[in-house]
Amino acid sequence: MTLEDATRRLAGAGIENPRAEARLLLAHALGISRDRTLTAVPTPEQEQGFAALVARRAGHEPFAYITGRKEFWSLDFAVGPGVLVPRPDTETLIEEAIRLVPDRGAALRIADLGTGSGAILVSALKEFPNTTGIGFESSPQAFAFASANAARLTGPRAEIRPTDWTAATGPFDLVFSNPPYIPSAEIESLAPDVSRFEPRAALDGGTDGLDAYRELAGLLPRILKPGGHALLEIGAGQANSVAALMQNLEILRVAPDLSGVPRCLVLLKPQDSLGKSGSIG
Repeated sequence: MTLEDATRRLAGAGIENPRAEARLLLAHALGISRDRTLTAVPTPEQEQGFAALVARRAGHEPFAYITGRKEFWSLDFAVGPGVLVPRPDTETLIEEAIRLVPDRGAALRIADLGTGSGAILVSALKEFPNTTGIGFESSPQAFAFASANAARLTGPRAEIRPTDWTAATGPFDLVFSNPPYIPSAEIESLAPDVSRFEPRAALDGGTDGLDAYRELAGLLPRILKPGGHALLEIGAGQANSVAALMQNLEILRVAPDLSGVPRCLVLLKPQDSLGKSGSIG
């Protein structure tokens, strides 16, 4: 299969940027840089391997699953079936943590609830080198990826526990979570790359998409230190609904992602623990 053949097949399957993806798949198949794909001459065996990768992508298998890698916060994470592919929008949580704690040398204790690939936890630990953290992950597949990524990228400062977030006890200075928040009835309407391949447990937020936030509303006040912060990823249009659930925490702000969509709800556990809830204007 030539690069042109691959581009046409991906375009016919509705893949965005088909030529760019074809070149990246060829680079992966040949073990070369993307820049060399225009002059590379594959062997027959390499052509077969390339064709197999193109067939998988034409079937809408996520590109990250095919290559086994995904960049997040300029770090290289191993990913695959059973783990949510990290999105650039989720980097908003790391940006907000840096905004909250400008002292990069702070010795913090952090948690990532539903850590998935470990992308949020590892990225936060990279930004705060004197910090330790725990990632909670009940999926065996995701736990394996998170454990491997944490061991490779942060070493002993990260601990990944094979359990759901109800086992978290704290106290923590910072708590991150990118919980499932897609309403159940909307999952099948998502892009096939997501709806057919990514783990439903990491997507399905129940009838209204808020089930996980209801659990977090009870858990976060118990595991945060007084003066500690929680940073929660939210879906489009969910800011007010999620904020209304957080009766015992103070709502500091809603941070937008790169597209301007409200993406991260920033919460504070007040020193007096009385909290303050309300809508987001």
